[in-house]
Amino acid sequence: MRILIVEDDKELSEAMSHQLEKEGYEIDSCYSGDEAINHVSKNIHDIIILDRMLPEMDGRTITEKIRKQGVTIPIIMVTALNGIYDRIDGLDAGADDYLVKPFAMEELLARIRALLRRPRTIEQIEILKFVDLEFDVIKKTLCVGDKEMTLSKKEGALLEYFIRNQAQIITREQILSRVWGNDDVEDGNIDNYIHFLRRRLSSAKSKAKIKTVYGIGYRLEEVVEGHHGD
Repeated sequence: MRILIVEDDKELSEAMSHQLEKEGYEIDSCYSGDEAINHVSKNIHDIIILDRMLPEMDGRTITEKIRKQGVTIPIIMVTALNGIYDRIDGLDAGADDYLVKPFAMEELLARIRALLRRPRTIEQIEILKFVDLEFDVIKKTLCVGDKEMTLSKKEGALLEYFIRNQAQIITREQILSRVWGNDDVEDGNIDNYIHFLRRRLSSAKSKAKIKTVYGIGYRLEEVVEGHHGD
């Protein structure tokens, strides 16, 4: 699970990041509204922890902007404002939960777990399908006919991105952003994981294939009879 922290207090941001990473979450951090909206546009996060009192563009405005764009990522709004109307205002803007500073890390973790347990919307369906592929994005299991296999975290993230963008050309830069986020990775990692997924699909005799679009990127498509190359 990848979490975006939007908090201009860098010391608090680093403390939250450290604790959440210890719990196994992947973390991206930013400190302004423009940065937050840019991160959200990449569609790589599962939860946003958003400070209400940011300079230039406050958390309420950020929430309204991304909700108007159709983004359904759960948002936990964090603020020092403790009035009942402040909380109502934040929730009405589109936040899913509200946490008042100072707070215990245990409470933040509990609220994250609670949001992750909520039923997913249609846009966040758990079983993704393409041709003969059925991929459970939560369990990371891929079924092809009567064959089932469990994918690694990165394989699962890569396949999910392909299926959600089936038949579209995806660039290497888009893959790096969606699957690896801000992590420093070698460019060859993409080639390795594309190879791993192709081997999975081939061993399962799937009708789906990952085609190389030379000079641009890749596309998930259905195998045309007699054509099984990259």
